[in-house]
Amino acid sequence: MFLTCRCKPVAVALILVGILSACESAPKQTVGTLLGAGVGALVGSQMGGGKGKLAAVVVGTLGGAYLGSEVGKSLDAADRVHMERNAQQTLETTKGGTTTAWKNPDTGNSGTFTPTRTYAATNGENCREFESTIYVEGREETATGTACRQPGGTWKITN
Repeated sequence: MFLTCRCKPVAVALILVGILSACESAPKQTVGTLLGAGVGALVGSQMGGGKGKLAAVVVGTLGGAYLGSEVGKSLDAADRVHMERNAQQTLETTKGGTTTAWKNPDTGNSGTFTPTRTYAATNGENCREFESTIYVEGREETATGTACRQPGGTWKITN
C-alpha cells in the first residue's frame, strides 16, 4: 500500500531528517547521509523552477546524501560538538572576514568557520552569511550558508 502526500518533497525530507537525526543510536554515516539528503533537497528546491524543480530536488537530494555520507563516515558526535561550539562563538563574537578554527584532539578532525557578511533580515533578526570548511581524514568539504540570531541568543542556520 502506498501513502500519498500533497506536501512539498522538501518538507517531507526535512521532517524525516529531523526525526532521524534525533536518534543518537543511528550510525554516524546514516545520520550524515540523511542530513545531507535533507540539505541537498532544500538547496535543490531553491534552485529549480517549474518542471525542472523536481529534477533539481532529486539531484540536490542525491548529491547531498553522497556528501553527507562521506563526511558522516568519520565525523562523530564529539566532532560535531567542537564544530557547533566554534560556529556559535564565531557568529556571536567574530568580525566578518575573520576565520576561526576548531579541532577534535581525539579524532584529528578539524574545520574552519568564517562569517562573510552581516545584515538585518526583514523580520528584524540579525543574520550572518558564512563559509565553513571541514577536514575529515584528509578530505576537505566546504559549505556556505546563512545563520540568524534567535531571541535566546543562539544562532540558527537558516539555509
